[in-house]
Amino acid sequence: MTNEAYRRLAGRLIMIRLFGTQLDADTDAFIRANAIRGACLFRQNMTDAAQLTAFTGGLRAAMGERALIAIDQEGGAVVRALWVPPPPSAMALGAAADADLARDVGAAVARAIRALGFNWNFAPVLDLNNNPRNPVIAERSFGADPQTASRLALAWMAGSEGEGVACCVKHFPGHGDTHVDSHRDLPTVAKSVDELERFEFAPFRTAAQAGAPAMMTAHIVYPALDPERPATMSRPILHGLLRERWGYAGVIITDGMDMHAIAQRWPAGEAAVNALLAGADMVMAIGSRATQEETLDAIAAAIADGRLPVHEVEARLARLDALAARHPAAGGAYATDEEDRALMARAWGRGLTARSTAQAAPRRPAPGSRVRLVARQDVVSDGVSEAGVPAAAIAASLGRLYDVDLVTFADADTFDWSALPQDGRFTVLASTSRRRYGAYARTSWRPDLHLALWNPYQALDIDAPALMTYGFAPPALDAVNAWLAGEIEAEGRCPVPGF
Repeated sequence: MTNEAYRRLAGRLIMIRLFGTQLDADTDAFIRANAIRGACLFRQNMTDAAQLTAFTGGLRAAMGERALIAIDQEGGAVVRALWVPPPPSAMALGAAADADLARDVGAAVARAIRALGFNWNFAPVLDLNNNPRNPVIAERSFGADPQTASRLALAWMAGSEGEGVACCVKHFPGHGDTHVDSHRDLPTVAKSVDELERFEFAPFRTAAQAGAPAMMTAHIVYPALDPERPATMSRPILHGLLRERWGYAGVIITDGMDMHAIAQRWPAGEAAVNALLAGADMVMAIGSRATQEETLDAIAAAIADGRLPVHEVEARLARLDALAARHPAAGGAYATDEEDRALMARAWGRGLTARSTAQAAPRRPAPGSRVRLVARQDVVSDGVSEAGVPAAAIAASLGRLYDVDLVTFADADTFDWSALPQDGRFTVLASTSRRRYGAYARTSWRPDLHLALWNPYQALDIDAPALMTYGFAPPALDAVNAWLAGEIEAEGRCPVPGF
């Protein structure tokens, strides 16, 4: 077998990131020359439906009928196509605790992205979030109870599968109980095997037994299973636990190998080979072109020298081919936009959750009242999520009901709450970032109502009645207004401890 043939085998085992908003001639040639069949598109690759559909159409032409074109369209803050009906976050669905609703939302998400040319959605998240300090999962999780999370996730997946889009549950074997973001560093979950079996593993085991199409690995060390390597590169975890013990027959794909948990510790090529040797079927090589070339060279060399035997490579390719064959990529008309928007609005409303303090329940100022809104000046992203909602947008939304005076702050650790005018206005704090509040805000900020519009754990930081939305999409703000106007009640129940 020639080096070119080995490279083309390697190309079928990687997923690449693309740059720009169209398939340029150089990238097209790179894909064809190396038989690359996987691509993941991000927000910077998208402007509108026409552009994106043309982009994915070009990818299908370059990659062939077994193309795998992926997107992170989880819901809540982690969505890439922003103009389609905005799905609620997993935790909003967890607060509603309605499997039928979860299935309907999963189906609606799939309808929208399939029309755009995607056939693989890196969702839903099966991490169980019971760690209030988790900086990257939080509302992306269905909650902390393994049975409830499994029930809702399986329903969500069934909805997606029914519309022809493959899901990929993540992040196996669990990213919920960490206080480190694997995009930034290498986390460790130092629990016993018994603890992991009862908690973290449970929803993934259920999904494996239910035939989830794919699983994404976590860049996390689990010392009880493998003290040396993160799950992405651990044969005891990927092969021993997932394949052999649980009998999982679906596709295993790594999380992005450019994340600091991996990229700051292993060269790209070595890391990719390690992941395949551990049992992964596809490596998400979403770094630069140079990184992709290095990854291809390393995998090709490992196949050539027998570290990755050809018969094992063929077994991986068969799983990937089967995934693509069951979920062919093809853009098309999206005929249910209006109905799906109505569904998403209902779902956001169903998750709306009120939190009382020991002293008071959330109050609704009468329409026409004078309200002071306090919110961050900037909108931020943690690199995974889309940026939060601007303060002016919240003010405009509340302005449909109230006379709103907007006050913004740059730094929560220095903003002086006591300097707000004492003029009788009802004071609303809107939290629009994922980051938790520090000691200064926790001890000195006292709004009349706290709108926790992103991370629900922020409601624990401020001693005030709160309304939690688990996300900041326009229908979430509409649900807040409907509650404030007395049109709906906040009947959701926060599905994590502490509330």
